[in-house]
Amino acid sequence: MTDDLIRLSKLMAHRGICSRREADAFIEQGLVMVDGQIVSQLGTKVSPNAKIQLARQASQQQDNLVTIILNKPIGYVSAQAEDGYEPAIVLLTRANQFGESKLKLRPEHLRGLAVAGRLDIDSQGLLLFTQDGRIAKKIIGDHGKVEKEYIVRVGGLLPDSRLQLLRHGLELDGKPLKPAKVEWINDDQLRFVLTEGKKRQIRRMCELVGLRVLGLKRVRIGKLKLGNLPEGKWRFLEARETID
Repeated sequence: MTDDLIRLSKLMAHRGICSRREADAFIEQGLVMVDGQIVSQLGTKVSPNAKIQLARQASQQQDNLVTIILNKPIGYVSAQAEDGYEPAIVLLTRANQFGESKLKLRPEHLRGLAVAGRLDIDSQGLLLFTQDGRIAKKIIGDHGKVEKEYIVRVGGLLPDSRLQLLRHGLELDGKPLKPAKVEWINDDQLRFVLTEGKKRQIRRMCELVGLRVLGLKRVRIGKLKLGNLPEGKWRFLEARETID
């Protein structure tokens, strides 16, 4: 029945083949086959069980997409400029590239580059920019399971009962939060590991248990670690590196 059909680009995104925007581009170029037939009409609907294949040219285009890891300093916003503050993307210059990489920054690397998992202006650490919708979906998708790890310096008292609340039991925006891993590193620093990313989530969680956040740094997304990347510097994600 036609009621059971689903838009091809939506199905491709759901399966993690590419983003919906990328799917539409591939469809327009005639680079998508459904059950062995090339589909080039935008808006085409197909069976949820359809066999989908990308042409080699589309796979090559995906291989050329870049992902960039930045150690964002405090004072930069993640995405669009606001209130006089600069977006972190201005730090993506050749002069700020870190390490020995054969790949050097070119203008095309900045086209369609989107932040995957924002950091607020008062936070620092690992910030990802990517042209690859598959990576973005893993990090910010509704069903994402990718861990994000933060080192958080706090002020105030935290009894064991409130520490347990940080781990599970709090609500934000009227919805319960997913379980989190929270543990002390030393007298004034906590390690948070989350699998979701609500706006200013850690700061708001801490407020609910009577803590003040004095510093917040993201050090890991999935398998990607900030490592020795200096503040304000960036590097390309290498082919051998994966998020999960």
